[in-house]
Amino acid sequence: MGSVSSSSAVAARFTGRTVTGERPLSGALTEVGLDDGRTVVVKLADAPGAARAEAAGLRWLADAGTVRIPAVHGVDGRRLVTDRVTQQPSSAGAALRFGRDLAGLHAAGAPSFGSAPPGGPEEAYIGLAPMRNATGDDWPRWYAAHRVLPYLRRAVDAGTVRTGEAADVERVCERLPELAGPAEPPARLHGDLWNGNVLWGADGHIRLIDPAAHGGHRETDLAMLRLFGCPHLDRVLAGYREAAPLAGGWEGRVGLHQLFPLLVHAVLFGRGYAEQAVTAARTALRHAG
Repeated sequence: MGSVSSSSAVAARFTGRTVTGERPLSGALTEVGLDDGRTVVVKLADAPGAARAEAAGLRWLADAGTVRIPAVHGVDGRRLVTDRVTQQPSSAGAALRFGRDLAGLHAAGAPSFGSAPPGGPEEAYIGLAPMRNATGDDWPRWYAAHRVLPYLRRAVDAGTVRTGEAADVERVCERLPELAGPAEPPARLHGDLWNGNVLWGADGHIRLIDPAAHGGHRETDLAMLRLFGCPHLDRVLAGYREAAPLAGGWEGRVGLHQLFPLLVHAVLFGRGYAEQAVTAARTALRHAG
């Protein structure tokens, strides 16, 4: 059975509706129309277990009752079925609401740093890269051991990050206890919060998709939003800080939190991101004095 007919079959099974049509969006995504007028999206995961990890993350984020998340209809092997999000252009008002909602999502918390969503695997993914949800109670040590150094080692092994450059990233890891700012409780993170995973809904509310959800530091989600650009980011941050003020000096820690996504991208996409990661590390060291 081909992937398109498989998408229709799994959509019908999880929604209990008859399929009226389908439209491939990409090699991994198919829109499937249902006989009640709704449209769902069927996503084919890249690796075994990735669809179940994503479904667990979406449900965990939705359980916070803050940021809108497309409903999960079911997951089966390598396929995930969710509601389609009808979109409209970005707006300052939606951005402000999203900032407040994102603060609420983070405040919903997590059992520990690195904790997986309930039902989610320890061996998860961020995009196409493996991401291990090993837990810890001390953010600086956890972030170094489980979010920075594993990807640094892979990038060095691939020749994407040079040995001398890696030493600067390692120095940041050693100094994390003094660079990290005030201690924060584990936040409920989306975990892969770049602009492509932020959908501006036609009802004026943002929906989030494709999480790499885990317990982490709330500034990491905000740093990723800044890294790849987000419309009306100033309004997002204004709404966030209105609901949950950020600790002093957070602007100077943005590069520190961007090390994780930049090194992931260096592993996946090469040298350009490695150079950005090294620059972020050196900037963090300069801020430290």
